[in-house]
Amino acid sequence: MKVSQLMLFGVFLIGIQSIEAQEKTSLTLDEAIHLAWNKSNEVSLANTKVNSKKYELITIKNNQYPDFKISGQYQRLAKASVNLKLNQNSNSSGSSEPAPVVDQLMIGQVNANLPVFAGFKMQNNIKLHENLYQAETASATQTKEEVAMKVINHYASLYKAQKTIELLIENQKRAQQRVFDFIELEKNGIIPRNDLLKSQLQVSKIQLSIDEANNNLNIVNYYLVTLLKLPADTKLEVRESDFANFQMTNIPSDEKPALENRKDLQAVKFQEKASLDNVKIAKGSYYPSIAIVGGYTSLDLKNVVTVKNAMNFGLGISYDLSSILKNGTSVKLAESKVLEVQNSQAILTDYIKVQVQKAIEDYNLALKQNEVYGEAVAQASENYRIIKDKYDNGLSDTNDLLEADVEQLSSNINKALARANIIQKYYELLSVTGQLSQTFNLSKI
Repeated sequence: MKVSQLMLFGVFLIGIQSIEAQEKTSLTLDEAIHLAWNKSNEVSLANTKVNSKKYELITIKNNQYPDFKISGQYQRLAKASVNLKLNQNSNSSGSSEPAPVVDQLMIGQVNANLPVFAGFKMQNNIKLHENLYQAETASATQTKEEVAMKVINHYASLYKAQKTIELLIENQKRAQQRVFDFIELEKNGIIPRNDLLKSQLQVSKIQLSIDEANNNLNIVNYYLVTLLKLPADTKLEVRESDFANFQMTNIPSDEKPALENRKDLQAVKFQEKASLDNVKIAKGSYYPSIAIVGGYTSLDLKNVVTVKNAMNFGLGISYDLSSILKNGTSVKLAESKVLEVQNSQAILTDYIKVQVQKAIEDYNLALKQNEVYGEAVAQASENYRIIKDKYDNGLSDTNDLLEADVEQLSSNINKALARANIIQKYYELLSVTGQLSQTFNLSKI
């Protein structure tokens, strides 16, 4: 690697972020995740949808109770003409009794209707909405898993960036000291000016890498504080104990935990049950509807008739004969919806298996990389020591020295980030197997 490769190293740092020199806020990863669960818009929306499904279920359950209505009327009548047929015979005998003055009408009614049978539609509709409520609840839990993983990824980026910038600043100090030494050597004619310029160029490139890293880190810091609903000017500091100080246990080795725990898969299963209930509701239209009806009426037509305690009750039956011909299509539509959900479930199951396998491979790769990076640090340090010794004895040039310095820096950064990368891949593995929220105790929220 030559000095020009420092530019490639700068590209490597793109996407790595930093924390500006100011007062910083520190949160453990557990605290950050619970803060996101409590305040993020995604979780708030998911919880609102769950509440909506709960109220829909309550509304449907209320339909099984009887309808009970009370109504009353008072009407003024203008010059009403009343012909009482019951009194025609008596009037025809020559009676001159005048017709009554009818100028007001009062009516009071109480009616009740209790559904008894409707092709089991009521029971199946309740089951349908219970399954939809359970599906939405599972989806909300899945949303919390996804939000937690988003926080972890941002936290990992912040942690990696901080460690990277620490090493860059440390390397920059060494490079600046080298420039100071080279200035004295160049003044005394021991090294050519070109070597001094190369060392100064290295300091400039390191500074550019630091500046770019800080810029990108500020961006991801803003993403995270926005997710956590913290003030926009908050600067988070991720300490090693906040992110990396824990034991990794119960590491999944196959897709079995995922198929048991994934909430998105559970949501689809509840949707399938709801679709089957919808088929039963559609078939219920083939049956008649039966209800118990009853009521009470009170009527007063002034100077004509008064009706009190007119109670009625009975059985009401209705049947839509056209449903015999029309309802078949509705049943087929409901059955087709069931097939849609079943196919979606099969696709999601295969996707989950792929996700789990990839997460397992990524985690194992992170473990292997950690071992290699550990060896690389020792090798790069020894290589730099040898090159530095040769350079001091005039057996190596400045290019070799700067190259060895960059390789040592790169290996130190890789080693520092390897532990965080293992943790990040571990959490990803827990996420795809549906066990992430259990790790952070979902019941706290």
